[in-house]
Amino acid sequence: MTEFVLCINDGGNHASLIVGKVYRRLPDPHAESHNLVRIVDEDTSEPDGYLYPTSLFVPIDLPEQAKEALLATATGEA
Repeated sequence: MTEFVLCINDGGNHASLIVGKVYRRLPDPHAESHNLVRIVDEDTSEPDGYLYPTSLFVPIDLPEQAKEALLATATGEA
């Protein structure tokens, strides 16, 4: 799976996920073996991210400039 995913279904997590939003994915082979994906969002109180069903997201490839912008925002460099 790629470093970024697009949310295609909030799975009832209306307060946590936004359909159409790009999220950063953290590698987690154990979670992935259970069809879960570890997602990082703007909530900096949980730097390890949250686990959600893989079916709520699709992997996407982004241009390098977009990746840099999203990563800078996540680390507070923007």
